[in-house]
Amino acid sequence: MPEKKLRITFLCESCDGKISVLLTHVGKKGKCPKCKHAIIVPAEHDLTLLDDPVPEEYKIQNLPPSPARAPEEVIERESEEESNAENCESGTGRRLPWIIDSFLYPTSVSGLIHLGIFTIIPLLSSVLGILLPSFGALGFSANLAISLYLWWFVTECVRDSAKGGTRVPEAFATADLGEMWSQAQHIIGCYLIFAGPVGFYYMFTDRTDIVFWLLLGYGVLFLPMGLLACIIFDSISGLNPVLLIGSIFSTFFQYCALVFLIGGVVLIFGAMTIMETDQAQSASFPALILGAVLNSLLLYAVFIVAHLLGRFYWRHQEKLNW
Repeated sequence: MPEKKLRITFLCESCDGKISVLLTHVGKKGKCPKCKHAIIVPAEHDLTLLDDPVPEEYKIQNLPPSPARAPEEVIERESEEESNAENCESGTGRRLPWIIDSFLYPTSVSGLIHLGIFTIIPLLSSVLGILLPSFGALGFSANLAISLYLWWFVTECVRDSAKGGTRVPEAFATADLGEMWSQAQHIIGCYLIFAGPVGFYYMFTDRTDIVFWLLLGYGVLFLPMGLLACIIFDSISGLNPVLLIGSIFSTFFQYCALVFLIGGVVLIFGAMTIMETDQAQSASFPALILGAVLNSLLLYAVFIVAHLLGRFYWRHQEKLNW
């Protein structure tokens, strides 16, 4: 009676042929007995306790000792994992394809509550300002406080998405006004450095010449990465040019896709709001309601962009090496 030995059974990656070897061969190199494809005995397998010898056709061939995986397999596996994360993000809590699910990011209970907060409070402030002229100073203070809260909350959305979050987090004013102001400074600083030049140039020249387009390209290229770096580092030091340029080149194609995707979000929601902007600027009550609706659409887009930035870091943090 032959001695019982632990064996493992797995499938060839190339031909799906069944292969069976002793457990001691895990991690070693060999060839598939059917298609001769080079393989490495995997650590994940089915264990069997066999009394009889394994049929010759199931035995792996040429098993020299090898303590580690072949570099080619490591590279192929990393590429496959990255591709899977890019295309479907399986196993990350998403119920729909990631591109669709990203547009549903603000639809959590917390997201809808915050959309209401950032929409209704400014609306009430405007209505009270019309009804009670003396309310102006108090209304300004309320709008300033809600604006600081908004920018702080946007940074929380980025950070939560950078950890793998797929919906707006449940963070309700867990920071004081000082911290909120600090976060607002980072965001305002990014906009002034990257979007400010093209804005000021157009404001003072009213021209769309080659200088305008160069400044616009500079802003489009660096603003998303600058915002992400400032938020992740929680410091203006994230605007280090060496850091930003290196990060863009290390994730160049993925980053270009991110920029185009953010641009698409801006265009979609911008087109939905620009058409009615003139009517929304009047002081009538219907115009205030319309303005609130447009404001909520813009906020919805802001939350989506924050999520896209955070998920970009989540997918490519090893390449960014921050």
